[in-house]
Amino acid sequence: MSTLNSMVVFEFILGKNVCMKNTSPHDFFSPVTPSSVIGFVGIGNMGFAMLARLLDQGWPCASYDIDPLQNRKAQEAGAQLVNKASDIGALCRISFVVVVNADQVRDVLEGDHGLLTTAQAGDVIYLCPTLGPVDVGQFAQRALGKGVHVMDSPMSGGPVRARQGQMSLMLAGPSHILAQHQPLLDAITTQCFVISETPSDAAKTKLANNLLAAIHLAGVSEVLAMAQAWGLNAQTTLDVMQASSGQSWIGQDRMQRALNNDFAPRAHTCLLAKDTRLALQACDELKVSPPALGQLATQQFEQACAQGFQEMDDASLFLQAGGKPLSGL
Repeated sequence: MSTLNSMVVFEFILGKNVCMKNTSPHDFFSPVTPSSVIGFVGIGNMGFAMLARLLDQGWPCASYDIDPLQNRKAQEAGAQLVNKASDIGALCRISFVVVVNADQVRDVLEGDHGLLTTAQAGDVIYLCPTLGPVDVGQFAQRALGKGVHVMDSPMSGGPVRARQGQMSLMLAGPSHILAQHQPLLDAITTQCFVISETPSDAAKTKLANNLLAAIHLAGVSEVLAMAQAWGLNAQTTLDVMQASSGQSWIGQDRMQRALNNDFAPRAHTCLLAKDTRLALQACDELKVSPPALGQLATQQFEQACAQGFQEMDDASLFLQAGGKPLSGL
């Protein structure tokens, strides 16, 4: 086999490194460095936090979003703005898609102005929304038909932890790409969890986590509202729970905000409602019996949305359970 043919084979199998300056196959193994523009499609709460963290550490970034306010924030932070997702595909060899649901992913990947219309063979797209595993697998398969790798990479922890580099990032995809991108991933967060090399496995892990988070949140909301109805001081009760066997991270985070009458959305109620539905849907698709508590938590979130809390922070489950904030009354 000629040298040229050997290089073509290496490119197909390994994917062309974004920082490569020549045609040497050895460049395919070089760690990525902050010398190429990292793309972001979707810079809402989480996407902006990730982008801002990379910019702070010297990684040049470009971004696209439909929200003018977020675009202005990104530009002020130092990002290069583009007009459509396909511009990210043309400009960036590594991109992060940080939108909300499968329909939005389909649009920004495969729509008329989607990333895949301009992406090059060997490009890598990190798919960060919480999605069903079947959808993730299908997106990855169709992208691979164009020579583009989709890395299944849902995240958890909220925008504050994302900005601090402490969110959880679950990863499923080719191990050689993860190794090559380790400096970039380290710049984003210290909490990376490699699940497997199979896109959809990280999605399953995220749905399992979020269903448990919903169970915790529904439970603590009802119990704290109950304690308040018993005549107990809700703040003292929450403090005891967090120092005792009833402790949970999401309980502490959300219930403290609820008691402070702070329902500004960090994580919208409708998002965790969507995630719980996706978890139960995955059970159906994978022919696994759904957990009973998960079904109950899903119902609680559906009721909260029906009562008008869908655009509020998911701490609103405390209100849905009959709880009363301690301030701002």
